[in-house]
Amino acid sequence: MAVVADDDHEQQVKPPEKKKPETEDEKRRKKIVPGSLMKAVVRPGGGESKPAEGNQVVYHCTVRTLDGVTVESTRSEFGGKGTPIRHVVGKSKVILGLLEGIPTMLKGEVAVFKMKPEMHYGEKDCPVAVPDNFPKDSELHFEIELIEFSKVKVITDDLGVLKKVIEEGQSWETPREPYEVEAWISAKSGDGKVILPRAQDEPYFFTFGKSEVPKGLELGISTMSRGEKAVICVKSQYYTESTLMPLVEGVDEVHFEVELVHFIQVRDVLGDGRLIKRRIRDGRGEFPMDCPLQDSLLRVHYKGFLLNEEKTVFYDTKIDNNGQPLEFSSGEGLVPQGFEMSVRLMLPGEVSLVTCPPDYAYDKFERPANVPEDAYVQWEIELLDFNTPKDWTGFSFREIMDDVEKIKGTGNRLFKEGKFELAKAKYDKVLREFNHVHPQDDEEGKEFANTRNLLHLNVAACLLKLGEHKKSIDACNKVLDANPVHVKALYRRGMAYMASGDFEEARADFIKMMSIDKSSEASAKAALLKLKKEEQEVERKVRKQFKGLFDKRPGEIAEVGTNDGGDDVATGKKLEKDDLDNLDDHEERTHQTTAPPPRQGILSQLRKLFASVGLNRCTIL
Repeated sequence: MAVVADDDHEQQVKPPEKKKPETEDEKRRKKIVPGSLMKAVVRPGGGESKPAEGNQVVYHCTVRTLDGVTVESTRSEFGGKGTPIRHVVGKSKVILGLLEGIPTMLKGEVAVFKMKPEMHYGEKDCPVAVPDNFPKDSELHFEIELIEFSKVKVITDDLGVLKKVIEEGQSWETPREPYEVEAWISAKSGDGKVILPRAQDEPYFFTFGKSEVPKGLELGISTMSRGEKAVICVKSQYYTESTLMPLVEGVDEVHFEVELVHFIQVRDVLGDGRLIKRRIRDGRGEFPMDCPLQDSLLRVHYKGFLLNEEKTVFYDTKIDNNGQPLEFSSGEGLVPQGFEMSVRLMLPGEVSLVTCPPDYAYDKFERPANVPEDAYVQWEIELLDFNTPKDWTGFSFREIMDDVEKIKGTGNRLFKEGKFELAKAKYDKVLREFNHVHPQDDEEGKEFANTRNLLHLNVAACLLKLGEHKKSIDACNKVLDANPVHVKALYRRGMAYMASGDFEEARADFIKMMSIDKSSEASAKAALLKLKKEEQEVERKVRKQFKGLFDKRPGEIAEVGTNDGGDDVATGKKLEKDDLDNLDDHEERTHQTTAPPPRQGILSQLRKLFASVGLNRCTIL
């Protein structure tokens, strides 16, 4: 590497900075030659600032021939509509003369630009279309009055919706479908004519996503925060029919003056319209930074309703719990899933109304006596406050391990209740925190390593129950990489291999178990018996599927049999001692129903079948 000396110190030579690729506008500017673009100021402007990249410029334009004949104009006195032109510097497509000329002007300035054809529509590959009768091969005068320029937010890539902020809002949260919005709204055409006057009595109320306001206006409001005031410019293609106002013929763009008064956060929690959370009262803080975390201790008051005509109340903490709030820890499956998912999206002090489907309410949770099966319910929930989970900063090793046992115990309970995702989250949390734990001696190191191994194996057990066999194998490998003779990890990985149809790998793990630890022989033999039955069942299904394939003489076509699954037989009894790694860290065994045989690929099935009929030397192309 080259170095240079500087004051007796060697310094590395910095590589040259990479130049940014030229923009299309920069390439076009290189076409400008002296004398092709001339400017004469007719009326000076005010101030010192000039339009910059990203600014919206608003100007009138009148085009004349050199002898004074008007070709076209935006001004009504010269036959135009009276609507000034708006474009965004650096984003809008404009003729080369204005691309170069407008950034030289001040607000209020009137100037005449004398342009040769290559500076306006006569430019080769000009990005702006022009009528056929336009004298694009002539030298022309462009009289420009720069009315104003300002920073804008580009809402749509085609510049069909732009927003100019008049007054900043109070927070960064913005509305979206299906939020409910209150806003003062008025509208003018591009030439300043009032289309929609501002209401006198109360703000306009609408729901996002229901076409109650023009599409462009909704897109603009979706970028606004509470209390913000803005002008949203909407081109005709985004000025759609709505209940707010009728369509106005002949209007190319509409300028909406909007003040966003308030919006109600409405969340489709599941994304399918079944679990809806509607904020009734705002909470304290900013969403979502100040919402409860996993493993927080939450305190809530709630009232539960049936969705019948009477809106029957089936539970109210302020009455049925002696006025005391409900306390529960998130992530432990102690309340219905829909309830917890909604509370996790709340701020302290917030009140929300939650509509919940039965499968996220009481069909999979302890049912109150007066809540019928398959019933949608509503909860009015007030999140009083919550305590964030404690970290282990300042804890001794013994205090950390005691806390681990509590968390692991909760995970084990959730596993036994069939809540495998929640259980896995508990184990994963401890494993993440273990990255910051450093044992101080050999005894602590051994306890730490054993606990970490058990947590990985418990994660593997959860993944196996969830059908994520490859991830379960990976979790076991984290243990076996450090200790290749870990019997529990071999057993767990063997079960994952068997579930994924990798029978040879599973057999190798079970056999290795017995060679390492004779006490594991009973569990290993039971697993091998189950493995044999799994293989036999796969072979039986393959034989049935390809029945008759080899019964035909050469030249005859055999039809492959189909398997409708109607006469599947059980592959064996329940394997009662199939889990060497219990989830309580004792040597008890869990009961597991034999899983259905895994579905294997067609090539794998053919190879097994060919081997069974003595054709294992055949090559499948």
